[in-house]
Amino acid sequence: MTGQVSLTRQGTLWLGFFALILLAWAAIFARVAQAPVGIWGVVCTSAAGAGGLELWGMWALMVAAMMLPTFVPALRTFVNMGAAGATHPIEAAALVAGYALVWIIGAGLGAGAQWVLARAGMLAQDGSSLSVWLTVALFLGAGLYQLSIFKAACLAKCRMPLTYFMGRWAPGVRRALVMGVELGLICFGCCWALMALAFVGGTMSLVWMGLATLFMVLEKLPQIGRPLTRPAGYALIGAGAVLALRTVLT
Repeated sequence: MTGQVSLTRQGTLWLGFFALILLAWAAIFARVAQAPVGIWGVVCTSAAGAGGLELWGMWALMVAAMMLPTFVPALRTFVNMGAAGATHPIEAAALVAGYALVWIIGAGLGAGAQWVLARAGMLAQDGSSLSVWLTVALFLGAGLYQLSIFKAACLAKCRMPLTYFMGRWAPGVRRALVMGVELGLICFGCCWALMALAFVGGTMSLVWMGLATLFMVLEKLPQIGRPLTRPAGYALIGAGAVLALRTVLT
């Protein structure tokens, strides 16, 4: 009976987790359908005006839709530890809450950056860059970061969540919350430069969101991700260099 109760609680946890992801995507699609020029036509108007909280809300939806799927391997590892009695679904929920807290703050940073860039006239209505040199900087910055030791260090922990938990685990909801925050910081360190590329194609563009989410999910899988990271970095650097050279020569 105890085992059945545990499985039921785990099932409830996973249903709630995936429900959060689906609700975030549904909210984004709903706003896109309501906006004649796309969702970031609405958001950029807010950014240029006084809608800071609304802008933060849009970024929070974006990070929920994009970053929660990348947390599945770590959450699955944590939940599986419950089979040995090491964890509890309530602690797993605290782990997710800590992770989400970091990305909510990260959404505030993204919203702030968009507000500043929009006020400076460097973004179009859809949130895409109007400045060639801003685009070049974003490509080169993201590409160089893909090749950096900081990216490698964060990505190693993302790819091996069991190793992290073996070194950092302790029982209790509070400790689970702290571990969630730590994992959120590691994930932020891994993905922030890729998220900044939103300003290239349009922030919360559905096409960009889908492709970026897929890439970040695959990048965190050891067998699949290792062959992706460095080639992606070289490709981004190449794109930035080509764009800069073309701009200088024309």
